[in-house]
Amino acid sequence: MIDFSNFYQIIAKNRLTHWLETLPAQLGKWEREHQHGQFPKWQKCMDKLPTIHADNINFKDAYHVATSQDIAAGELKKLESLLKMFTPWRKGPFHVHGIHIDTEWRSDWKWERLREHITPLANRTVLDVGCGSGYHMWRMLGDNAEFVVGIDPSTLFLFQFEIMRHMANNDQRAHLLPLGIQELPELRSFDTVFSMGVLYHRKSPIDHLQQLKDQLRPGGELVLETLVIDGDENQVLVPPGRYGKMNNVWFLPSVDALILWLEKLGFDNVRCVDVCDTTIDEQRKTQWMDYESLADFLDPNDSSKTVEGHPAPKRAVILANTPCNIQE
Repeated sequence: MIDFSNFYQIIAKNRLTHWLETLPAQLGKWEREHQHGQFPKWQKCMDKLPTIHADNINFKDAYHVATSQDIAAGELKKLESLLKMFTPWRKGPFHVHGIHIDTEWRSDWKWERLREHITPLANRTVLDVGCGSGYHMWRMLGDNAEFVVGIDPSTLFLFQFEIMRHMANNDQRAHLLPLGIQELPELRSFDTVFSMGVLYHRKSPIDHLQQLKDQLRPGGELVLETLVIDGDENQVLVPPGRYGKMNNVWFLPSVDALILWLEKLGFDNVRCVDVCDTTIDEQRKTQWMDYESLADFLDPNDSSKTVEGHPAPKRAVILANTPCNIQE
């Protein structure tokens, strides 16, 4: 069973201890309400996973776990079949004892685009908002983060994360909680907060940015990655219907507008460190995610536009800091 007791024990001894005032009740409610649907099937599959001690673990350059033990071909085939019970795998890739989970997104490319710009993560306590399966959390540990917390309300992503933790010898330096950012109190405790691929899904982007700020300690760093459009500080796209076949896309600001929003909320040192177009090499259909992907979301006659006629996906990375002395 998925058990959060280790997380409670860890935060009881670190700067997140005040979270214990609200968190157990929230997760208790989640446990009572989510033991249905696919949950029993996924739990049964997870319980069948073999325990293979990984003596070669690399999070620095990839998520890669391997063992020097001989693994029977039948055992590997069984493991691969179990892993495929948890499709679609969207964020990755993962390399597990020779099995390549070729995810929809080349999330490693995004990580390489931003890692050189952010404050080094060594010895930092990190929050990853909308973390998906937790791929970037493992890469954060590879860059020597001390403790990483991810939040994402998807039960499937929680199972995918717990599987990868199991494969990494039950590493307790990273934990995923099935919560949304709106469910977090104002913790003001994290050195770095990541929000990647979340902002455009929020009905109120300003509220989301404030919620992120509320999790950072004074002087902490926000790493924000989101869809943007070209234009000046007044340019914001509000799709009247779908965007790239997604019906939950609300606001796509220009980089200048996004910087203005952050400055208006009191962030310091706001700067854009990367802008790039999303390509069909970075987001695509694979055998581990065989639903529609980016190629299906673009105009077949003009790849600079979505099927609805909006500008094709362009993503920016914005960094900002909370003031060293926060005053509301």
